Amino acid sequence: MIKKALVTGATGFIGSNLVAKLLEDGWQVSIIVRKESNLDHLVGTKSRIKIFSYDGTVERMLEIMSTAEPDIVFHLASLFLAEHKAEDINSLFQSNILFGTHLLEAMVKNDVKMLINTGTSWQHFENYDYNPVCLYAATKQAYEDILAYYVNAKEIKAITLKLFDTYGSKDPRPKLLAFLKKMRYSNDILEMSGGDQIINLVHINDVIKAYLMGAERLLNNLVTDTETYAVSSDEVVSLKQLVKIIETFDGENLPIKWGARAYRNREVMTPWSKGIRLPGWEAEITLRDGLREYFLES
Repeated sequence: MIKKALVTGATGFIGSNLVAKLLEDGWQVSIIVRKESNLDHLVGTKSRIKIFSYDGTVERMLEIMSTAEPDIVFHLASLFLAEHKAEDINSLFQSNILFGTHLLEAMVKNDVKMLINTGTSWQHFENYDYNPVCLYAATKQAYEDILAYYVNAKEIKAITLKLFDTYGSKDPRPKLLAFLKKMRYSNDILEMSGGDQIINLVHINDVIKAYLMGAERLLNNLVTDTETYAVSSDEVVSLKQLVKIIETFDGENLPIKWGARAYRNREVMTPWSKGIRLPGWEAEITLRDGLREYFLES
């Protein structure tokens, strides 16, 4: 029997990789996008998936769920902002809370019972059970609280995967590794903080494996209500150590001026370490191997 998935956030780096792997494994895949969504990451897969456009209304979400009829929903869509401005608040709430609540309501109305949600380690600043690094992290927690209602009152079964820093081949996101990759071919000086913050990087292949293993756990009826897991690596390094690893690939020092910038307010100096792992999952791609692939790819 062909398994059917509905994926949100499919146009992003992680979501597009998940879609590709689901198709490879024989799933029937539908995705939800907004009218303005960029589908460039789905060039190789969009001819094999069903694409539904969401207009911001719960009525449209009900139509999408009724037509897609998924066995399981993979919810990856979110708006990430490390630091917000006042004008960002509506977008954060619409993307990270309202959209997901429409999704849950449509699941209930169409008897779709299984969800994999995406959280963040940033919900746990300084290793607290809950202490959001930023408003983005607070909205992720708020959505988990809403999800708890649907789990307890509407019999939704859910797994939340809390992600740390992710990376991998063809990653187009303007994140730290992208800047460091660019600096390898530049004479410009990159001004950075002191570089003592500890980083937990997980390769995209291992991240996708966690989503698939979570789906199998739900489909095999091993989840009675809701479960939460940390998708983290055992290999953690400081930012300075990370740069030293990168410099070994071609023997060139990166043009970095350490200490030229102050640490950001509520900078994550040590990542959350109290999360538990999804049973049977572990990061398999070593940091050095993953970084070598990323920095030496054409």
